[in-house]
Amino acid sequence: MNGTTAQPAARNSAIDILRFLACYLVIQSHVGEFFYIAPNMSVLHGPGTFAAMIYNSLCRCSVPLFVAISGFCILPVKVSTSQFLKRRFTRVAIPFVLWCIVYAFYQFFTEKIALSVVFGHIAKIPVNYGTEIGHLWYVYMLLGIYLFAPIISPWLEKASKGSIEFYLALWAVTCFLPYIHLVFPEVWGECFWNTTPMLHYFSGFLGYAVLGFYIKRFYAGKSKWDLPAGFLLTAVGYAATALIFAHQLGAVKMVPDVELSWGFSTINVALMTAGIFLMVKNIRFKNSGAWYARCITDVSLQTYGIYLVHIIVLNTVYQYLHGTFTNEFLNMPLMGVITYAGSYVVIKLISYIPKSKYLIG
Repeated sequence: MNGTTAQPAARNSAIDILRFLACYLVIQSHVGEFFYIAPNMSVLHGPGTFAAMIYNSLCRCSVPLFVAISGFCILPVKVSTSQFLKRRFTRVAIPFVLWCIVYAFYQFFTEKIALSVVFGHIAKIPVNYGTEIGHLWYVYMLLGIYLFAPIISPWLEKASKGSIEFYLALWAVTCFLPYIHLVFPEVWGECFWNTTPMLHYFSGFLGYAVLGFYIKRFYAGKSKWDLPAGFLLTAVGYAATALIFAHQLGAVKMVPDVELSWGFSTINVALMTAGIFLMVKNIRFKNSGAWYARCITDVSLQTYGIYLVHIIVLNTVYQYLHGTFTNEFLNMPLMGVITYAGSYVVIKLISYIPKSKYLIG
């Protein structure tokens, strides 16, 4: 989902697998939203809520995985800032703007907004994705990572392992802030006239990008500890994510409150992200020409386009398949897999159109 479709001569199988997995997790998380979010943003307490908790708690590492993959692949930046930004923004920003326009008209054709509102949404794109399609928030964040990548690269090239670990340790502390704020709403200089407290510059998605680079630089080789350490981190992170969500279900009424442990910048999600990355990072296809290897590689190349289109496909799938099984534990993954496959087919067909890179990245 990094907007890159040009296939290099030699590919990293693990990164392709991580992209393939992260893209599915994104789609599966959006499937789950139908089962616990009411139209007024209150929490639904129906038969699908428990299933959404089980599935979506794992899916929260999806976007952090993509950012860690970006850090692994692009850091440190080796070309000039202008070259890097031109290439990245062309492949990410242009398709993003075009899909904002597509979604604006999509909402009109599905009778959610009037035609006059469509053009207002389009005009709003420079401000905030131009239409109420929530998944497009990701692109602004990704572009922000790209803007900062050339700035942080000189430090990453020369920094010692201890220096990077010092940064990551402080970043990890900021991942506890959502929970610290439950007890102390304002810490380390926070107040209404100061929104940049002490560890502000160590917080956010940049930490995942640095984590990806850190793994590449210091732990790229295969180790007997990769699998057990990765599994332990994932299990602990998942357990905390699911159990806190379960607790919130009985204590709060609104979605933002129940999703406390689902925040991307929480320590539990960070643990899952690091754990999955460690478990997958050394997987290599024994036969890169095998059908499954070619399938994963091709889907990996299309993940940005899949991400952009999948909400349209998902809405259609949900409309026709919701209730296919009375067991929501079957319904949800079924819709997720069909949406993933359908989105891939749509983007693959678009890829045969001349100049399609401006639409799918």
